[in-house]
Amino acid sequence: MVDCVTAAFGVFVPQIGKPPAPMLADYAALIARRQVHVVEDEGIVAAVIVLAAQADHLFVDVVAVRPRRQRQGLGRRLMAFAAGEARRRGLSEIRLYTHEVMSGALGLYRALGYQETARRPEDGYARVYLRKVLDAER
Repeated sequence: MVDCVTAAFGVFVPQIGKPPAPMLADYAALIARRQVHVVEDEGIVAAVIVLAAQADHLFVDVVAVRPRRQRQGLGRRLMAFAAGEARRRGLSEIRLYTHEVMSGALGLYRALGYQETARRPEDGYARVYLRKVLDAER
């Protein structure tokens, strides 16, 4: 799983000037809290999503897809899973952020109906905050 995250985010280190936040996460602790979900393919983790339920929304903390598996629908699949989890938990909104240099992720989130709510530096990262209010049905 860490290898998947490193492969997905490592390409951004030169642009950002340091490892993206998902590369620094404590995945053992996240797994212990049952916040990590993976897509496995032939015994290899192809994609990872980390979800954290809050009082009024589901927070998507990490979405990582191995570079060789990108543009195959796994990111969309993970975000659909997040929407299902939000609904299952009785939450009607999903929130997340990404780094402003991650244009592919920003494009995906916008295509899925996420709206930008803010841009601001935080913890040394230029973050773009997004949210999506889920339809009641589905």
